[in-house]
Amino acid sequence: MAPPEQPEDDLEQGLFSHLIELRSRLLKAVVTVLAVLLALMPFANRLYAALAAPLVSRLPEGAHLIATEVASPFVTPLKLAFYAALFISMPVVLYQLWAFVSPGLYRHEKRLARPLLGAALVLFYLGCAFAYFLVLPAAFRFLTAVTPQGVEMMTDITHYLDFVMLMFFAFGLCFEVPVAVVILAATGIVEEAKLRASRRYAFVGAFAISAFITPPDITSMVMLAIPMCVLYELGLFAVRWLVKPRPVAS
Repeated sequence: MAPPEQPEDDLEQGLFSHLIELRSRLLKAVVTVLAVLLALMPFANRLYAALAAPLVSRLPEGAHLIATEVASPFVTPLKLAFYAALFISMPVVLYQLWAFVSPGLYRHEKRLARPLLGAALVLFYLGCAFAYFLVLPAAFRFLTAVTPQGVEMMTDITHYLDFVMLMFFAFGLCFEVPVAVVILAATGIVEEAKLRASRRYAFVGAFAISAFITPPDITSMVMLAIPMCVLYELGLFAVRWLVKPRPVAS
């Protein structure tokens, strides 16, 4: 008589149930994004007008944005509506991810993951808002001021959208510095004392990253580098609050 294969059956059933749950979570996230997109589509042109405001308000008199492709006036605002839907739906998307992953985490991992996940989302939003309200106006003020005489500045709407989305993504990621610092300390990759001792190198790195990401003006570079330095210090404070010191081996 052949031995029962109950353990393998249980493993296959467990894997199958996880795949079903993953599909369900992904479906809920996709449906949420699509629902928000459908709600935003009637306002796509208004959204684009709001996004273009930091540049349009600083263009010379008579200058304006242009569309160099036939379908750009329709496709570009629609792309922006999709980005906005993803942006608005991100809390639901992250919740679905958390609901799928959290049952497999230990209690101390959940205790640390919850505030990190929430902080990462809030910091990303803050980075995007910082770029829109402060950095982009300063950058466009500089770019319009240095436009050579005889050159009329009229930016393509698709190129402008790509540029602004890249800036949002870059600033959103740069604002994740405190989360990265906490993860480095919590996983033991870098000890808290070493993170504090490396503060000056982190500040130099912040200015180097800012010079690479921002438009070619000193104002934008400083406006990103200084918040990154402040956020690094905030990360060190969070490490002391969230991460328990590791026991010293005897």
